Amino acid sequence: MQPINPTYTQTFPPPVMEARRWIEGKVFAPEKPLIMLSQAAPVDPPPPALARAMADALIDDPAAHLYGPVLGLPALRAELAAQWSASYGGSIRPEQVAITAGCNQAFTAVMSTLAGTGDEVILPLPFYFNHKMWLDMEGVRSVHLPTGDDLLPDPDRAAALITDRTRAIVLISPNNPTGKEYPAPLLRAFLELARAHGLALILDETYRDFHSGTGAPHDLFRDPDWDDTLIHLYSFSKAYRLTGHRVGAAMASPARLAEVEKFLDTVAICPPQVGQIGALWGMRNLGQWLAGERAEILARRDALVAGFARLPDWQLLGCGAYFAYVRHPFARPSDVIAQDMVDQAAMLVLPGTMFGPRTAQGGTGQAETTLRIAFANADTNGLHEVVTRLAALDL
Repeated sequence: MQPINPTYTQTFPPPVMEARRWIEGKVFAPEKPLIMLSQAAPVDPPPPALARAMADALIDDPAAHLYGPVLGLPALRAELAAQWSASYGGSIRPEQVAITAGCNQAFTAVMSTLAGTGDEVILPLPFYFNHKMWLDMEGVRSVHLPTGDDLLPDPDRAAALITDRTRAIVLISPNNPTGKEYPAPLLRAFLELARAHGLALILDETYRDFHSGTGAPHDLFRDPDWDDTLIHLYSFSKAYRLTGHRVGAAMASPARLAEVEKFLDTVAICPPQVGQIGALWGMRNLGQWLAGERAEILARRDALVAGFARLPDWQLLGCGAYFAYVRHPFARPSDVIAQDMVDQAAMLVLPGTMFGPRTAQGGTGQAETTLRIAFANADTNGLHEVVTRLAALDL
């Protein structure tokens, strides 16, 4: 038998694919169709004008079929730098921006320049599973930072976890899986903590376009030396419905991105050209449309919050961007509950056991009692049905 890298066998299977196996071969009644609430990705195609711009590039732009710059199209890097500088009230230069084949690649690229076998990275619980999987596969130890019912990481508790092997702290806001938006002062406290210890603060803002607040979600880019500590990650997939075209971004120091370029060149050579063309067109032309998308997501969030007010036995711990993170009222663990919900409620959600360790693995018990509901692809009528089905569960 051919050898397999043991770090790969020690991590878990891709959770979304694992959950999809729960519905294989099942037939759902027409009057009670399956509601898919497992994956945080738009199911609708891009708006027609954006799709047309991409199609035109395929036909009319010969360069769209060639390798491009490893760190992305200069025009897209410049547009992202300019718009982020304006929206955050800071200063971001094009040479501090790299375009990647999706935000997951942005994470793996920057993490590969930061940590290797035996190093440590602090992940708040519940974690985003692909972050944990990459660290496992690289032989990097994930140091878990527990959170309470407010789901907010505590900088003081994080400080107590720092060792001479710690290389970075990873935060996601709005959070995946909880939907929680981290307050600006909390993000600032983590920046100062990381800076004081010579660590990187990786801030994944994949869902920033759906933040509920007005104005910038934080002031970290206003720091003239932000790139000595902060690494910012972003995804175009959710904003412009470009999931299949794989376009993400990382913002960091030019010195860091010079190392990132090595990783990207050996993995994909360059991010997909047509996706970048679409992202650039979207940034330049779809501001009003994106504002409407944000308003719709916030309306769905409000509908789900109102719905859970009708479920006294359930606890809504977090709700924002694409996600609700809930505590179920049943005695059995969340992975069993989630699978039973397929048959009894015709709903597919992900269990908390996919986002953190079980109690037997050193967890706090949070994983077994929680579920993630990716609600962004259900309209307000669909979310009313979700609440109705949850109310009827007898597990």
